[in-house]
Amino acid sequence: MKCHEVDYKIYGHDLQVVEVELDPGETVVAEAGAMNWMEDGITFETKMGDGSEASAGLIGKVLGAAKRRLAGESIFMTHFTNRGEGKRRVAFGAPYPGQIIPVDMSRIGNVLYCQKDAFLCAALGTRIGIAFTKRFGAGFFGGEGFILEKLEGDGMAFIHAGGTLVEKELSGEALRVDTGCIVGFTQEIDYSIEAVGGLKSMFFGGEGIFLATLRGYGKVYLQSLPFSRLADRIFRNAPELVKDQC
Repeated sequence: MKCHEVDYKIYGHDLQVVEVELDPGETVVAEAGAMNWMEDGITFETKMGDGSEASAGLIGKVLGAAKRRLAGESIFMTHFTNRGEGKRRVAFGAPYPGQIIPVDMSRIGNVLYCQKDAFLCAALGTRIGIAFTKRFGAGFFGGEGFILEKLEGDGMAFIHAGGTLVEKELSGEALRVDTGCIVGFTQEIDYSIEAVGGLKSMFFGGEGIFLATLRGYGKVYLQSLPFSRLADRIFRNAPELVKDQC
């Protein structure tokens, strides 16, 4: 299914919002709860799946929903459609401080793998599924878990990176990354988990026992502030914050 062609504008710096412009009849699909505002003429409907399984019938929709449930995501997604006569806009906000990444899927080979909590919204026709990593080590020890989201299509998709976004283009070399700092990568990139060398580094280095290794030819999106790291700092300081308030 060919994706709808949507225009967009991103506002802000640290807490960004992407405003998607829809022509009459166009639709954008988003995770539940991501919408910030919408103009008159935009209608929304919660549906099972992303809409790319329309031709597959009920069985296709159920299988797609089951895959999303397996990935820990909601089986339902919200479809925003312009039912008006002219252009209308709907906006989606980042869930925590960071940057929104606009990805033209047609320019990166029509496939993008990303952390399951990185996806924000995409043009209707984008298939939003799951993908098992090629190596079991990546599943058991990777910060993203064994399951990654797989976006397929030829339209615009929007994902979110925590903190500062860094884009790298690999040309055959390897890049070692803290597992939580990976936002997404293109399909030509091989992803694996490797142990940190030496027992001292493993237990006292403070960087965890395993790091992700990305190899190949393609684009990699990295983030400086994974949500898990932010949540961990807040959790560790929560007792002190409560004590100070008392």
